[in-house]
Amino acid sequence: MNRQQEFVLRTLEERDIRFVRLWFTDVLGFLKSVAVAPAELEGAFSEGIGFDGSAIEGFARVYESDMVAKPDPSTFQVLPWKTPDNNHYSARMFCDIAMPDGSPSWADPRHVLRRTLAKASEAGFTCYVHPEMEFFLLKNLPDDGSEPLPADNGGFFDQTSHETATHFRRHAIEALEAMGISVEFSHHEGAPGQQEIDLRYADALTMADNVMTFRYVVKEVAITQGVRASFMPKPFSDQPGSGMHTHVSLFEGDQNAFYDAEDPYQLSDTGKAFVAGLLKHAREISGVTNQWVNSYKRLIVGGEAPTAVCWGHANRSALVRVPMYSPGKSSSRRVEIRSLDSACNPYLAYAVILAAGLKGVEKGYELPPAAEDDVWSLTDRERRAAGYDNLPQNLGEALTEMENSELLAEALGEHVYDYFLRNKRNEWDQYRRSVTPYELRTLLPVL
Repeated sequence: MNRQQEFVLRTLEERDIRFVRLWFTDVLGFLKSVAVAPAELEGAFSEGIGFDGSAIEGFARVYESDMVAKPDPSTFQVLPWKTPDNNHYSARMFCDIAMPDGSPSWADPRHVLRRTLAKASEAGFTCYVHPEMEFFLLKNLPDDGSEPLPADNGGFFDQTSHETATHFRRHAIEALEAMGISVEFSHHEGAPGQQEIDLRYADALTMADNVMTFRYVVKEVAITQGVRASFMPKPFSDQPGSGMHTHVSLFEGDQNAFYDAEDPYQLSDTGKAFVAGLLKHAREISGVTNQWVNSYKRLIVGGEAPTAVCWGHANRSALVRVPMYSPGKSSSRRVEIRSLDSACNPYLAYAVILAAGLKGVEKGYELPPAAEDDVWSLTDRERRAAGYDNLPQNLGEALTEMENSELLAEALGEHVYDYFLRNKRNEWDQYRRSVTPYELRTLLPVL
């Protein structure tokens, strides 16, 4: 038993923790959990916890269903609230999913990201990410298809206290930091009920774990405040959607591989090739970074989200932005990818982003000129004349790009790639068959 495992077992005894929740994520990005008693944890460290993989989205077929969840002791954290009897705390650990012979499961999103990070490591890089998490606080979560009610009427950076969830962000941040997740900023976003909490940078695997924890904690804290939290990309037709703008940097040891003091924008050749890779493969990876039919209601002109494949410096209409907040500070040089939404599977999304960027570095892709105009204001003809492709305009278009992508097949692995495509094709087909309230309202009376 290693020191980390010994620390976990000692903490369970010292804190009188009665349940440990073993967490993992299915292919679609939903959090799964099995609770074990502390007495069972030593065995779980050595042998794992067996479960029926065929019951988990995308994990296995019935005839190969035996799988093992192996807890990662480095992810151990005590949950920041007591059990319903108010006497004891619980803890959680993320798991790596293995086959009965001990080999990693190709269906495990955590393993998909590990594989891509291993390729980055072979090239000498460590990947750090820093996401800006946007979401809505709502008074209700209607299940009849009606529009929800925002928890407040605040706007961008508003400080005004509201009648509901007045101290939500403070409680959420306290809970996150109690679990070792550092927060940089928080504020009210532009739409009524919309919030943003930015997480401090971490390596990509740790951050993917943090994003999963974040979504769980935010929903739990919201319930204690008498509201509900939703990470749906676009719950309101007339308001901006919720993104997960993600800042990415590569380090070679202690040196930021994206920094070049001699470049006018202090972006190195490695950084430029990485951005070029993101642009070249942007349409292919959209099905993963924006995986729901609702995701594309956010990626529209006028929605404050990117719609064209381009990059810029101060340009917030670009897909990829190179922020200039701290010129001359080498550790701060990074690129911001603005297409992601906060409902994606973070393991798969970070894996395909890193794969696209690394492909640009490996192949020496040339970065096109920066877009310094307002891309949102350009017509399709003007965009084409400027050399900008559009991002996919719906999930079906994104899946067509994904189906033809060697990069995605390699990054995700055959099992995840095939299952993800089949599941999303089914979602798109169901969506296309659905007659919407808009059609009934506008067409039924006149046709």
